[in-house]
Amino acid sequence: MSDKAARIKELIEMQKKFIEYEHEHGFDPKAYFYGHSGTLLDGYRDNFMEKAMELVDIAHAEKGSHR
Repeated sequence: MSDKAARIKELIEMQKKFIEYEHEHGFDPKAYFYGHSGTLLDGYRDNFMEKAMELVDIAHAEKGSHR
C-alpha cells in the first residue's frame, strides 16, 4: 500500500472512531479543542491535522508543487 493510501486509510479510521465516540458521548466542543486526558479526544485534533498535512505533502510531492 502506498504512503498516500495508508494515510487516507488512517484518516478514515480516525473519523470512524470519532463518529462512534460522538454517538456514545455526544459532542463537546471544549473536549474536541482541549481534549480530556485518557479519552479518544486527548490529542485527537492535533494528531488528525498532522496526518492530514502529511497527506497534503505527499500530494504536493506527486505533482511537483509545494505549499
